[in-house]
Amino acid sequence: MIDELDIRQKAHQFMAGLDLSGIDKDLSAYIKKVNARLSAEEMGDGESGYTLTRRDGKSSIVVNELERRERQRFTICHEVAHLVLGLHSNHREAPAWAYAKRDDNEIACDIFASELLMPSESFKHDVDQEEPSFDLLERLRAKYVVSFSACASRLAAVTEYPCAFILMDSSVVRYASRSKALRTLNAWIDLKAPIPPGSMAKGLIDEGLWSGEAEVSQDIWFRDWSQGYDLVELAKHYPNYDETFSILWFDQENGPVEPVKNWRGAPQQEDDGSLKELDGALSFSKRVRRR
Repeated sequence: MIDELDIRQKAHQFMAGLDLSGIDKDLSAYIKKVNARLSAEEMGDGESGYTLTRRDGKSSIVVNELERRERQRFTICHEVAHLVLGLHSNHREAPAWAYAKRDDNEIACDIFASELLMPSESFKHDVDQEEPSFDLLERLRAKYVVSFSACASRLAAVTEYPCAFILMDSSVVRYASRSKALRTLNAWIDLKAPIPPGSMAKGLIDEGLWSGEAEVSQDIWFRDWSQGYDLVELAKHYPNYDETFSILWFDQENGPVEPVKNWRGAPQQEDDGSLKELDGALSFSKRVRRR
C-alpha cells in the first residue's frame, strides 16, 4: 500500500533549501542533489528513460530524446525519485502512459515527481485563484510543463475546496485522489468499482467522445451518500490508451460546506503537506444540469 503522505513529505525534505525559482525551465538543482548526470538518447516506443548507478555512488539519468519536453521533465524527476526513495524500478511491466496498470513503486515515484515539478506553494497559489476548468488546467500545465493528468491530479491534491481526481480504464475506477476538504466530508470513491452510470466519464466512453463537462448528482460518485448537492465533473477520455480522467468538485456557493475563504485570490494558508496523484486537444464540452 502506497503511503502517499510519507512520499510527499520526503519530497518536501528533498526540496528544502533548493532554489526553485527557475524549476519550470531547469531541473539541474534536483539532478545535482542526487549526484547524477543527465543525458538523452533515442529510445523505442514506450521507453521514457532509466538510471544507471556506479559503485562510486554517481548516477546517470538517461531520457528518451524523441519524447516531448513535458514527458522528458517528468521522467527526470521520476528517476530522481527512484534514487531518493531507493525504490526498485519496474518500467517494463507496463508502458509509462498506462498509469492505471503500473507497479506501486512506479506510482510512488510519479507522486514524488509531481511534487518536484509542481512545488506546493506556487502551484497551490495558482490553483486557488479560480474554480477548476479546462482553461485553468491548460494554463497550469503550460506553466509547469506537465501532462493534463499530472496537473489535474495535483490540483485535486492541493486545493482548499472539496475536489477529487479519478483515473479509470474503459470499465473500472483505478485510482482516486481527494482534497483534504473532501476527505473531511468522508466522501469515498470505490476503487476497482465499475464506472458509474450517469457520470460524465461513462458518457464519454459510451459515446466515443474526448472530453466534456456536466453537473451530476453526488450519489453517482460517492459511496453511501444521499442525493442533495450537485457535483461539477470535468472528464477526458483517451481511447487509444484505454484511460479516462475525471475531476469532481462542489459548487462553492451551493455545496455541503462553507465557501472557501482563500479561494479566488484571497490570502493563502500554509500548506500542511497532507496531499495523491499522479494530454490532448480539447474537442467537446457540454454542460448538463441534473436536479
